[in-house]
Amino acid sequence: MGLSGADDPTVLQWAAQEGRVLLTEDVNTITRYAYERVEAAKGMPGVFEIGRAVPIGVAIEDILLLAECSLEGEWEGQVRYLPLL
Repeated sequence: MGLSGADDPTVLQWAAQEGRVLLTEDVNTITRYAYERVEAAKGMPGVFEIGRAVPIGVAIEDILLLAECSLEGEWEGQVRYLPLL
């Protein structure tokens, strides 16, 4: 994708253009930029943040559940955190 090392706004712009929900461990900065896009009425298909302390098995189970059960556009403008509770 050519996004290695890209800043958060660039990654979020790419995700919006491609209609893709972003999955990230960057819980420190991405949230701010995601909500800035929402406030500016720019597309933001959604962000799922996984804390580094979340066991990998739990993260994988949650990601698979989301992939199987989500509707197209369901997460637009939202930031959610894994694990799901």
